[in-house]
Amino acid sequence: MPLAVYILGLSVFALGTSEFMLSGLLPPIADDMNVSIPQAGLLISAFAIGMVVGAPLLAVATLRLPRRTTLIALISVFGLGQVAGALAPTYEVLFASRVVSALACAGFWAVGAAVAIAMVPVNQRARAMAVMIGGLSIANVLGVPLGAFLGEHFGWRSAFWAVGVASAVALVGVVTRIPYIPLPEKKPQLRQELAIYRDRQVWLAIVITALAAGGVFCAFSYLAPLLTDVAGLDSGWVPWILGLFGVGALIGTMIGGRVADAHLFGVLLSGITASTVFLAALALFASSQVAVVALAFLLGLSAFFTAPALNARMFNVAGAAPTLAGATTTAAFNLGNTSGPWLGGTVIDADLGFASTAWAGAAMTVLALAAVAVALRLQRGGDGGGRGLVRSRLIAKGGAARGERTAPVAGTAECAAGSPTQP
Repeated sequence: MPLAVYILGLSVFALGTSEFMLSGLLPPIADDMNVSIPQAGLLISAFAIGMVVGAPLLAVATLRLPRRTTLIALISVFGLGQVAGALAPTYEVLFASRVVSALACAGFWAVGAAVAIAMVPVNQRARAMAVMIGGLSIANVLGVPLGAFLGEHFGWRSAFWAVGVASAVALVGVVTRIPYIPLPEKKPQLRQELAIYRDRQVWLAIVITALAAGGVFCAFSYLAPLLTDVAGLDSGWVPWILGLFGVGALIGTMIGGRVADAHLFGVLLSGITASTVFLAALALFASSQVAVVALAFLLGLSAFFTAPALNARMFNVAGAAPTLAGATTTAAFNLGNTSGPWLGGTVIDADLGFASTAWAGAAMTVLALAAVAVALRLQRGGDGGGRGLVRSRLIAKGGAARGERTAPVAGTAECAAGSPTQP
């Protein structure tokens, strides 16, 4: 495995830490900026909105740009976004810095994945992408709790400075270790790829992903105030419990990734059902310190257990869009990461309490289960998103007939390991 792939994993560690660390920083940010905790929670949605917009937009916009130069520019903009956040004098400036950082993050994911794939043989693609995903998993295990620890002891701005330093280290690695990657000989046919959005199974996959991710994030985004204000834990425990969520996420990813190929709908149904049960239990037992600690781990486990299947499903039904399938998955996850914190903030503003975010999240995951049932019924009825796969095969056959080189359709196992946007 080339060292450059591990440099990309290091970069993803910085990206993932920035994306998720606010879950442990909402109370101090709200106090310092003189805003409510739900308003501070919108900063999480701001990052997710930037990812939703940036993933497909930058995936298309950077197709013809030099990959190494693009990565350098994006990680630089991302790092400057962290500095801007650390220095932000007002809530509005902090909000804007999160959007800009998210756009750069989304673009780096889109280009970085292509670079990782280009640097390794076909039989090592999944492994290369797993290294990048490993950066995200480590961000949940170490980066997010470290951000909460820094926020507790040195102020929330110190967490932004720390991510800025990590971004600078990643920039040095990209400049010195990422080789020149030649551009593809033939530009992807975007008109043909956009045709996948006529398939209702693609839209169902988007809905399922957004609701499943949003349900967990609805509660996870406000986990810190729930732990301190409802469960009565000292704020010093927050980083450790966030780290426990990350440990559950890491274990869930390993298990879900192994079984999703053979039992995709089984993983979707069991994983989302488990998340629903754990969210309801969190709402019911929010005042129990033992319960909330255990449920934080279990929520990480169930959410990331489901994530590989969510990714694989999108690539299965969007087989005709190798360029847009990954970007669509990224956007779908971050639609959930946007709507979840917004819904959680709404129920808190309605004076329903922090525990109500878990009930709201459970409602989202119930809707996700209903969408999975519809998708399964359509598949059993002969509409499994096969039109996208058939269309891609026809395109491939047409290219072969003209003597053109054609790209293989993305496979389930490879794409399940290679998605960048798990919650």
